[in-house]
Amino acid sequence: MIRITGGKVYDPANGIDGEIKDLCIDDHGKFVASVSGGRTIDATGMIIFPGGVDVHTHVAGGAINFARAMTPEDHRRTQAFMRTKTRRSGLGGMAPTTFATGYLYAGMGWTTVNEAAVPVLSARHTHEELADIPIVDKASLTLMANNEIMLDLLEQGEFERAKQVVAWYLWAAKSYGIKAVSPGGVAAWKWGKDAKQLTSPIAGYDKLTPGDIVTQLARICDEMGLPHPMHLHCNNLGAPGNIATTLDTLKHLEGRRAHIAHSQYHAYGGDGWDTMRSETTQLAEYFNTHPGITTDAGAVVFGDTVTITADGPWQHLLYKLTGRKWGNLDVENETGCGIVPYTYRPSNLVNAVQWACGLELLLLIRDPWQVFLSTDHPNGGCFWRYPEIIQLLMNADVRKECLQKIPDRIKSSMVLPEITREYTLSEIAVAMSAGPARALGLKEKGNLGLGCDADLVIYESDPDVLKMFGHPRYVIKAGEVVIEDGDIREAPQGKEFLVKPAYDPATDEFMRPLFEDHYTMSFENYPVEFERLEHPELRDCIPVTER
Repeated sequence: MIRITGGKVYDPANGIDGEIKDLCIDDHGKFVASVSGGRTIDATGMIIFPGGVDVHTHVAGGAINFARAMTPEDHRRTQAFMRTKTRRSGLGGMAPTTFATGYLYAGMGWTTVNEAAVPVLSARHTHEELADIPIVDKASLTLMANNEIMLDLLEQGEFERAKQVVAWYLWAAKSYGIKAVSPGGVAAWKWGKDAKQLTSPIAGYDKLTPGDIVTQLARICDEMGLPHPMHLHCNNLGAPGNIATTLDTLKHLEGRRAHIAHSQYHAYGGDGWDTMRSETTQLAEYFNTHPGITTDAGAVVFGDTVTITADGPWQHLLYKLTGRKWGNLDVENETGCGIVPYTYRPSNLVNAVQWACGLELLLLIRDPWQVFLSTDHPNGGCFWRYPEIIQLLMNADVRKECLQKIPDRIKSSMVLPEITREYTLSEIAVAMSAGPARALGLKEKGNLGLGCDADLVIYESDPDVLKMFGHPRYVIKAGEVVIEDGDIREAPQGKEFLVKPAYDPATDEFMRPLFEDHYTMSFENYPVEFERLEHPELRDCIPVTER
């Protein structure tokens, strides 16, 4: 049991904005009205937030492992971190190991993460890696937008059957929700402002269009009753002029729930690399007039990283543009992936616009409950650099200092120099915790209310925002002090969230012959068996029923 006294509490889920109050935690790791006995933490002069929730990150599975293998020169930093077991800026590396991932997230005050891209074919291994990540709780999303069996059914107009198949795949993967990456495949798309992009049939199909996949998969997620809506990586990621594609995609989603992934990569104007510019004003205005959709920023920070995405053709283009190392994974009938190490430079037009766009979206979308802190780790930069982004959001003068590093010829391609807004502590608490928890449908996360999970972070109040958010005084996970004065005190095994959607039991027999035609793996070996998951007792399986 723990009683926390005297702290200034920021709990946006319950409308608490800097109120000095006590918090009590029972032996079950839940917030309660009062406790008798146990430890008391005097948080006088300190700031209390709910534990951070990362709505979109890549921390487990084949792609991030490939990235680790491609950057052996980076492993020295991870090894140094493991020896010290304290969070110091720069020690996490570009693609931290599973153990370092848990320590680094907790070391900043983050207590829940969402692995945003899992092919069913490699889900078993992904779950094993998620179980290896200490301290934080986890969720994961199944890749579905280019699944051949589902696309065939949509082409045939078999929507109800397609819905049953998606539910079957979701339970086969033992994941939490659906991720859609470049619906219909990148090959069917062109850069620029082609108005027919969403309405032209995709390669290999007579009628099915990217727009059909977007609208029908969003509908499937809604009708299945999933706690998190379709998590969408729009087509034309990273391409100049892709704002037209993004806005057209959003129009296809009107009336449906949706979460748009790493929206910074989808907010560009121009018709080539030398004319690329920010179009975040257009995208932000759409969000400001459509409160039912959410996004994570996918913000960029300057420096070295490694990029990984299921948008494999884009990664091959990035390899051609940079000449850096390149890796590719192909998952039969489901998805693919590309991996390319990358360096973001302030002197580069494209990189500077990308850096500005992430901050612009966070600052121009007025409601922090709609836009969340992320770097699409590791694509825009490593997650352990979140305190740098928080500092930029809260301090316009720091933004001005950073803009001085941008060549004058590039500044006209962005709107960041004109933005004076500064986030409040309450808005940061929404963007890093309460907002993403609500978007994920995790009602007991990002919330300091009675009965919720006792995940919280206590910061020393400090005008140096980077120092404050980079070095919390205490981090408490499920009622246990895991970080204290910069040291890891405990490393408990975090739990994992799954959903169990309802579907017709006859779907098994429908799928069996299709597997014989489409897959090299046997049908019986494909689904992840719940009882064979590592630590099944730590899986929070949420049943969902059709709406």
